[in-house]
Amino acid sequence: MLGKKLVTAQKRGETRALCLGLGMVACSVMMYFFVGITIMPSYVNSVWTKETTCKLLKTNIKDKVQCSFNNGEGDENIFQYPCLEVLVDLNFSGQEVMLYHTEETQERNPKCSYIPQNLKNDKEVKTLIESAAENFRKHQTFPCYYDPEQRQTSVILIRLYPPKGLFFAFLWPSLMLTGGVLIIIMVKISDKSTLSGSNQRPHTSLYSLDHCFKTRPAEYKWHL
Repeated sequence: MLGKKLVTAQKRGETRALCLGLGMVACSVMMYFFVGITIMPSYVNSVWTKETTCKLLKTNIKDKVQCSFNNGEGDENIFQYPCLEVLVDLNFSGQEVMLYHTEETQERNPKCSYIPQNLKNDKEVKTLIESAAENFRKHQTFPCYYDPEQRQTSVILIRLYPPKGLFFAFLWPSLMLTGGVLIIIMVKISDKSTLSGSNQRPHTSLYSLDHCFKTRPAEYKWHL
């Protein structure tokens, strides 16, 4: 009776571990899919891949620039906000180019180098832009990224999805997938060990009973 309870408990544990492993594999596949449709296209489409040195030439704060963009639902949002324009010298070549904060900055408004996230408060926007311009004046030389194939003449300050960031984006689903596969393999190995052990037990029991039956008559006569 105790053996049956132990076998039942072991089976339940194996079933739970197998469900955990399969769940981890399913979650890792979903994470791979999410990374593939969100981060990978931005990384592949980014042309600013080569790092170089930029030297500040000029910063200009425009009073108000109109920015209109579609949020994907058909209605167009229009904002009037101060705009920071930064011109830099690319790799001390004397070439004057426009600097953008990230890849998305040029898509939102190609006239501005830096666009704050919240554009509803004009005073806050102007304060952030003035602070950004002051930081550029303090650091005249800084690293930037440009297009080595010269499809884009502009440069960017920060890459949203650098190779290191892409590595960490794929690291977590890879670890989860590896852990899930290892759990499934361990459950299968344990299951095979249990089956092989159960196949050997009847043979051992029969041998023991046969041995007892053979030795009992001799022991009985000796006692007589």
